[in-house]
Order: sequence, then C-alpha cells, then structure tokens
Amino acid sequence: MVLIDVHCHLTDEELIGRVDEVLRRAKEAQIMAVVTSTLNGAEVPKALNLIRRYVGYVYLTIGCEPTVFKMDEVESIKEFVWSLRNEIVGIGEVGLDYFLTKDANLRLKQVELFREWIKLAKEVDLPLVVHSRSAGKYAITIILESGYNRVLMHAFDGKPSYAKRGVKEGLLFSIPTSVWGSRQKQKLASALPLENIVLETDSPVLPPIKGIVNEPANLIYAAKKVSELKGLSLEEVAEVTTKNARNFYGI
Repeated sequence: MVLIDVHCHLTDEELIGRVDEVLRRAKEAQIMAVVTSTLNGAEVPKALNLIRRYVGYVYLTIGCEPTVFKMDEVESIKEFVWSLRNEIVGIGEVGLDYFLTKDANLRLKQVELFREWIKLAKEVDLPLVVHSRSAGKYAITIILESGYNRVLMHAFDGKPSYAKRGVKEGLLFSIPTSVWGSRQKQKLASALPLENIVLETDSPVLPPIKGIVNEPANLIYAAKKVSELKGLSLEEVAEVTTKNARNFYGI
C-alpha cells in the first residue's frame, strides 16, 4: 500500500531546514511521491534544488498564492513555468483567496490573474492546482467557463454542491490531513466519488492534530478518514487515490 502527497510546501521555513528527515519519515510511511508547490518566486530555486536532489521522489508545481499582486513577480513566475515546463508537473498553487482579500478591486484583480493562470496551463499543457479559500464557488465557476478540466482543487473549503459541479466536469479534489477533525472536509470527502479524490497534507499546515507542524508522513490520517467515511478498505482508498494522482501529474 502506497500513497502520494499531491500538495505540500517543503520549501517552507518550518520544513526546509530538516527536509532530509522529513522525507525519510515520508518514505517510512509508504509515501511513494511528494509534490511540493511554490507560493512565490523566492521559493522556486529552493524547490528546484529539491526535485534535482530527490529525483523521482519529489515533484514540483510552480505558482504563486493569490495574495501576490506584484506584477513583476507574477511575470517572473510565469517565465519560470515556461522555462521549466519539462521539469515540473503542474502550475500552482494559484487561484482566489477571499478570506484574506476583502477589497473588491483586489478581488477583481485576483480573478483576472486566475484567468491568466488557466490560460497559461492550457498553453504549456500542464495540470493546474487551485487555491480557493472562501471562494470555492467563484473559482469553480471560472474554471468551468474556461473549459479546462485538468484541475485539482486543493483543500476545497466550499460546499459539496459546488464541488459536485466540478466533479461532473472531471475536476479532482484533494482531501487534506485536517479531515481528521474537520466536519467540512468530512462532508466533502463523503459527498465526492473516490475517482475524483486525491490526498494531501498541505504541510506544514492543515495537520491532523491541531498545534503540530504537519509533514507528508501524516498523509495516512487522510487516507484512514476517507476510508472510514466512505466505508471502503484502506487499501482501496490508497490504490484509487494513488492512481488518480499518478494520472493527474503524469508520475
């Protein structure tokens, strides 16, 4: 039984200084691959070093969080995507964050940038990892309007009814380790078909136990809770979600 952590942040200061031991524990916990994502341009060189050091184990998606509004930084990250498109497995995380962004004009800017990221994903033919905090229904609406469905909704915090709209068009949803104690994530996992589910830690955040620093080795918590909620064996959850992740990222 093996698992894939489809989304985490190994370049975060909580993890980067002890990444060797973090990945050693991940391997011991039967994690067969870890996908790390960037949140800004400064993280890209660090992330590249990781995927070149752990070839075939750590994979990379490049993006910037929705609260990055400096256009020179956004453009530099797009350039990274173009130049590294044969080394990375996706674009992300990108999207909308209406929890941190309250200003109406900045929200409009987020929408504009999000549409640009979707367009770029189409152009370079790469999957897209989407952040949609407190903006799930808006993000899904924009994605469906775009016609691009190679999309992973990471740690979706919206209603299952909107998630199901995405499922109809082939979107994937990653269930984080916080599902262990989150009623919202439990409802989401219960409502979605296993064929549209993958698993993530979002390390170092969204831990299964509040107050701890999360890491990929904890992914088993997400798998066990999905197994319990759906009345399926842990082995089946591992097999299907791992297959979904491999197909999505091409790993």
